[in-house]
Amino acid sequence: MTLARTKIPTACVSVSARIEVLEDILGQGVELAIWQRERPADLAWLDHHDWDQIDDIDAIVLLDDLHGEVIDLMRESFYPTGEQGSALASEIISLAAYFADLMGSTSLRLRLEVVETDACRKFHTDHVAARLLSTFSGQGTQWIYASAQADIQQMAPGDVGIFKGRLWEENPTVLHRSPPIAAAGETRLLLALDPAP
Repeated sequence: MTLARTKIPTACVSVSARIEVLEDILGQGVELAIWQRERPADLAWLDHHDWDQIDDIDAIVLLDDLHGEVIDLMRESFYPTGEQGSALASEIISLAAYFADLMGSTSLRLRLEVVETDACRKFHTDHVAARLLSTFSGQGTQWIYASAQADIQQMAPGDVGIFKGRLWEENPTVLHRSPPIAAAGETRLLLALDPAP
């Protein structure tokens, strides 16, 4: 079994260092669009943060008050204030606003999770129209072609991927999972965004 960062786009996967690549998810036959980028430098503190006091966020946010809602959710979940918290909030707000506009959504389900287990270790497709995933710290999301399950690809921290779900693509050819990290005692900080009903 091999493991590699995505390098070569195919018909159903679009990969680029330009944010515009995410728009490809709207195209017929494209099941995954990945914006490959360096993680913003002002998020480096996440790799050394103590996550014991942080609560996961799982909430519906409205585009009309996205900034205020994200700030409130982060404060209620005990994220740092000041420059560190502001940098993380700005990243989340920027990605959420972009994704909502792309999907034509006025609200999103926003999850910001500290992951320390192998809960989503099986390759799957989510029961949503589309899902944006970005790992801010730790190993990135892994994905495969359903027809070539031995060739595991992996997003890097900072990469932004939009995966079509089963509500959009009934017979998916691209599957994904959280990387197995429990045995190594690793931690991930994962942002997941879905268009809200």
